[in-house]
Amino acid sequence: MKKDIPIKKVTDIAVAVVPNVEDLNFWDVYLLNLKNYNINNVFISSRGYGEINGEKVQTTQLRYFYEIIGPEMAVKIEPLDSELFKLANEYWVSFQFDNFMYDKKYVFVKGSFMEVNFTTIPIVKRKGIMIK
Repeated sequence: MKKDIPIKKVTDIAVAVVPNVEDLNFWDVYLLNLKNYNINNVFISSRGYGEINGEKVQTTQLRYFYEIIGPEMAVKIEPLDSELFKLANEYWVSFQFDNFMYDKKYVFVKGSFMEVNFTTIPIVKRKGIMIK
């Protein structure tokens, strides 16, 4: 039964997007493991979706896998073209920790890529946008 399945809240995992220092048309997307322990079998699915000029638009869904992400470590997931800021950008993260499977959806909505939303990203030590 669905009620018998335990659901644990994802903590100390974040997705951050920071401007690329070499090419301002692209931003770097990172997964941050803020835990003091490894996370294992990390699966990330990314896609963009929304409306542009009244037309529904959806990007190709990309998938990434990392066997282990160490404690207090950031991994670069992908570059993000600034043209995609017109869409919602979704990162669905699943991972194994402490013999349990976790998953969480991180969505950067249209309009969130503004300097007013910047914060200093831990581990990466650059200014950007983060969802924890």
